[in-house]
Amino acid sequence: MKWLAILAACMAAAVPLKPAQAQLGNGPVTRIVVPFAAGGARELLARTFYQELGQTLGQTIIIESRPGAGGAIGTANVGRADPDGRTLLMAASSHFVTAELGAKPHYDPIKDFTPVANIGTQSYVLMISSALPAKNVSEFIAYARKRPGELNYGSAGIGSSTHLAMAYFLSTAGLDMLHIPYKSTQEAANDVAGGRAHAVIVPNAGVGAYLQDPRLRIIGVTSRQPSPLLPNVPPIAQAGLPSYVFESWFGLLAPAGTPRQEVQRINAAVAKVLEMPVIKERLATQGVTPDARSVDGFAKLFADDQKLMARIVKEAKLTRE
Repeated sequence: MKWLAILAACMAAAVPLKPAQAQLGNGPVTRIVVPFAAGGARELLARTFYQELGQTLGQTIIIESRPGAGGAIGTANVGRADPDGRTLLMAASSHFVTAELGAKPHYDPIKDFTPVANIGTQSYVLMISSALPAKNVSEFIAYARKRPGELNYGSAGIGSSTHLAMAYFLSTAGLDMLHIPYKSTQEAANDVAGGRAHAVIVPNAGVGAYLQDPRLRIIGVTSRQPSPLLPNVPPIAQAGLPSYVFESWFGLLAPAGTPRQEVQRINAAVAKVLEMPVIKERLATQGVTPDARSVDGFAKLFADDQKLMARIVKEAKLTRE
């Protein structure tokens, strides 16, 4: 079946890889900084298009993972870089929250960055330990509600998308669970599988490695509609929590002050790459829907999402940990 082939590709993609570098001639080198560990959703996403982007731009692209502090370390590195278009950040919706909730980031998530190009959107998957008696979202909510403060959940770090998604879920469902931040989503999921944590929300791109693991139970997706990768897993909104939907954009940011001409050049190259059938196919294996936008279009999405993330933080009553 076609979806099984897609899931197999996800499983292969979930294996951590060495730092990526595409040598494409004598053009200038551009770094795409991923503020989370190698093998995570953002690095895997960057790998889907970096070679083609380098070819389109006529230069060398390097993917550089700089994990730590829920993404703040790598993000701050880009914010301090020269605004010459040679350093880009692989960012997501959690970009705004990392600065507010994590360790002191030494950057302003809006003033220190320029939106360059949107890549696409992605939903997430709720997984729980199979040691729990719950078999679906409704049963999990009922089980956790009777045990306030007794259960815990893992995430890729304070302010990460996986932290936000789960915190928003708990707030919407009226649950109280302990947050355990890890350096990566993979570490968090591994601890749920190992019985050291009870639940985790992971990106679609990362679920392939756990599909056959009997220690984990996949009970819901965070999108409004079922995921093509997991057609038999119901959306959380249709399985016990009608008002819950959580999706994240992925895009490239540059340091503030990057020349408009350079930003437009990269934006046009990304739009061209996203039209390539091979790129669309790769993104599909990661559960990412491509969404090329103009520079101004992405800037509007960036501003609108900042307001949405602020609302989620408020509703979930998240504070600096």
